[in-house]
Amino acid sequence: MSESVPTTLRAVPPLPEGARVRLRLTRRGRAVLSALVALPLVIGALVFALNGGGALASGEQTHVSFQYVTVESGDSLWSVAERVAPNADPRDVIADIVSLNGLESAVVSPGQQLAVPSKYAH
Repeated sequence: MSESVPTTLRAVPPLPEGARVRLRLTRRGRAVLSALVALPLVIGALVFALNGGGALASGEQTHVSFQYVTVESGDSLWSVAERVAPNADPRDVIADIVSLNGLESAVVSPGQQLAVPSKYAH
């Protein structure tokens, strides 16, 4: 046989009119509430961080025509720039050559083929 446990129900007295109920949060309740408020902020920051580094593709295409120049023995980017564009500022020519060829340094080797924008090559 099963024993039944008597339950005692207490009647809650009604609040007087105009009385306000004060909400009290425990430490765990405050932690849960803080986590719920912070969660959308953290998710937004993660989405921004993961998507923020992506490049935005545009419909415009830039077309750069170029010609190749072979690096000779003893050449530097400066001498190549002066040779292919004697009337231009060598710093601008070097910047364009480095950008176009994806060079990591200004060191070039004899026999190396460098793309030079057509506006400089003659």
